[in-house]
Amino acid sequence: MRVLVVEDYAPLATSLARGLREEGYAVDVSGDGEEGLWFARQNPYDVIVLDLMLPKLDGRELLRRLRAEGNTVHVLILTALDAVADRVAGLDLGADDYLVKPFAFDELLARLRVQVRRAYASVDTTLRIADLEVDTRRRTARRGGVVIALSAREYALLEYLAHRAGEVVTRTELWEHVYDFAAEPGSNVLDVYVGYLRRKLDDGHAIKLIHTRRGQGYVLGEPA
Repeated sequence: MRVLVVEDYAPLATSLARGLREEGYAVDVSGDGEEGLWFARQNPYDVIVLDLMLPKLDGRELLRRLRAEGNTVHVLILTALDAVADRVAGLDLGADDYLVKPFAFDELLARLRVQVRRAYASVDTTLRIADLEVDTRRRTARRGGVVIALSAREYALLEYLAHRAGEVVTRTELWEHVYDFAAEPGSNVLDVYVGYLRRKLDDGHAIKLIHTRRGQGYVLGEPA
């Protein structure tokens, strides 16, 4: 899943980015509202973590412009403004959640998971495809009850495919939701990791779950 952090306090922005990447998220960071708006317009983020008190363009105006443009990306406001009026104003502008600083990182992660589930219309924290179970809370996967050892990148690919189970997911979509802005899209690293994931998921099983649609992309699910 891909997250944009718009936060002008550099130590916090760096800490958030590091923690989220360790959890397997692809993360872009912006230190001001104008750049944050540019990032949000250019990339299909799953969630934006947005401070309100930003230089150049404040968070409220950034959010207002996104919603006016029809951008429905899920936005979690993360701010020191804790008055009820501030919370109401942020939610009324179109924010999906509001978390006050200081905060517990585990709570932020839980709220992000909620927003990702909402983005893909998932109710349960565990995604099930045939005998495959993807636990989005623990970030683990099992097939036939057996734990699959996955790297952070392999898990990120699997979770996105699981949220889109049964659909053709293009290479571009996978890249945009699993890799951040600094990644090099011209390499074959995506195909390599899908290959790793396919071997771990399907080897030894009669029913294969990852399918390649030539010229289109990948599908996670039982064959028709």
